[in-house]
Amino acid sequence: MGPPIDPERLRLTGTAPVIDRAGPRGPHLVVVVESSSFPFALPPLGEVLIGRGTEADLALDERAASRRHATLTVAEGQVTITDLGSMNGTYVNGERLEGQRQLLAGDTITIGAAMMILYLPPGAAPSRQFGDAAALRRKLQEELERAHLFDRALSVVALQFPAPVDRDSVGRRVDGGLRSIDATGWLSGTELVAVLPEVEEDDAAETTRRLLAAVNVLGLEARAGFAVYPTSACDGDALLAAARGAARGATSGDVADPDAAARVEIGDRKVVVADPATVGLMDLIRRLARTDLPVLVQGETGVGKENAAYALHWWSGRQSGPFVAVNCATFSETLVESELFGSEKGAFSGAVATRPGLLESAVGGTIFFDEIGELPRSLQPKLLRVLETKRAMRVGGTRERELDVRVVAATNRNLREEVKAGRFREDLLFRLNAATVVLPPLRNRPREIAVLARTFLADACRRLAIAGKSFSGASLHALTGYPWPGNVRELKNVVEYLAATTAEETIDEPSVRARLAALELEAAPPPVEEHQPPAAKPTPAGNFSPIADEVRDLERRRMTEALEASGWVQTRAAELIGMPLRTFQQKAKQYGLKRPG
Repeated sequence: MGPPIDPERLRLTGTAPVIDRAGPRGPHLVVVVESSSFPFALPPLGEVLIGRGTEADLALDERAASRRHATLTVAEGQVTITDLGSMNGTYVNGERLEGQRQLLAGDTITIGAAMMILYLPPGAAPSRQFGDAAALRRKLQEELERAHLFDRALSVVALQFPAPVDRDSVGRRVDGGLRSIDATGWLSGTELVAVLPEVEEDDAAETTRRLLAAVNVLGLEARAGFAVYPTSACDGDALLAAARGAARGATSGDVADPDAAARVEIGDRKVVVADPATVGLMDLIRRLARTDLPVLVQGETGVGKENAAYALHWWSGRQSGPFVAVNCATFSETLVESELFGSEKGAFSGAVATRPGLLESAVGGTIFFDEIGELPRSLQPKLLRVLETKRAMRVGGTRERELDVRVVAATNRNLREEVKAGRFREDLLFRLNAATVVLPPLRNRPREIAVLARTFLADACRRLAIAGKSFSGASLHALTGYPWPGNVRELKNVVEYLAATTAEETIDEPSVRARLAALELEAAPPPVEEHQPPAAKPTPAGNFSPIADEVRDLERRRMTEALEASGWVQTRAAELIGMPLRTFQQKAKQYGLKRPG
């Protein structure tokens, strides 16, 4: 295993990079350094030098890194890593690299305290150069296509060993517990994976236990986990990552449940952490939580920035103190100062009593500024002073008060661009950005989509007091293939809508695709109507009608369905179809949607 990361070695100083929230969509590394995380795009073809020297393509400010430490070679969708004779070594999945190695999606590269997780988009070319791993990935892809085409199950089992093993001895033990149609492959000297076509979850669990018992007869103290298509994941790399993640989360000699391994309890919140990139980010958050540095959480709308902020609070020494979340986008410019800093009696008209502000209410704990990019420019220097002095004065007050508060901020904006445009102070950005956590969008976390969808469905059925429902394999496949521009929040809205409007016990693929198509229509710009004389307009043939009319009909129908499902409560109906409440109310009036009777 790689050297342990000593928290005392963390140099959490300086300004971390502010990353464009869109991030790379092709092959890339999620780099987790001591105080920040950021994506690093890989070229479609060529080499990337990793090291501490100025000539490095990926430069690491890390004492354990050599000037020329390692190279990544990218060709035909495959990524190979080579250690360049570094003094302290390069570790892949905790195992010291000797020479060269082919990488798989989700593999973790460690150099000192720096960690890099490889992301390969769905459909990336399987390995053709790395022996058994290449054959295994090709077999997995073939079986996935067959499982999807014929709506059949498919399971993957991962066996992990604490040290390199005699492959022949282990292979003989494993072969006795597998069928002729099953496939096996060594991903490394310490990890064996089996692909089990047409094996359901219960049988996969039993097979995993049997294989674990067989290899542990050799005294190897292996760990094991499994994953099942489509409930665990629908993509090959995501399915592999799910099985490997379950094995990592298991105790020696035990089999881990794939769903349990994918969830992390943070106080009273249960967060899905299944993708290798988000697992690495949670490790970074745990380390940052032990400090009092301001942290900037970046990512698209709906990726779970508040959960990351809450984790920073919950895993810190401030856990027993308050966690105060402030949405800067909802502030009224005239009241924002008194809301944040509080006010003394008589400070302004209507101030009939002394009132502490949000900053004071967070003393001893953490204050979370969501959408910090929306903070009024006039208030930014005052917040900067709070960060610098840990003191603040109420509106109308005469003395400053001590503020023992940890500050975490989040944004979906590129704050560098906001600084250039004059909307955000650069000195405030430097203060907030002492450490950075960049959350990847949901489309880059395919392993988590199926787990989240099933979790949201179970929650929705309980809340609606209806019988439990499930997704068909094809419907989960459709959900996984959608790009989710609204991320986790949009996925939740879609699942809740399907739970409320589907009468059958199983939600099928047509229902899912119809809802996703409706979302795309809602997001499309309104059609431009051409103002032409009536004679110039072509006469519609057959049953065709103008597309704008069809869009309005679909919108009216979906709104009506949501109202019926929610008991004609407009707020709930708007949530079900992911439409802003004000827009919903205006359109309901426009369409004349009224509760019958």
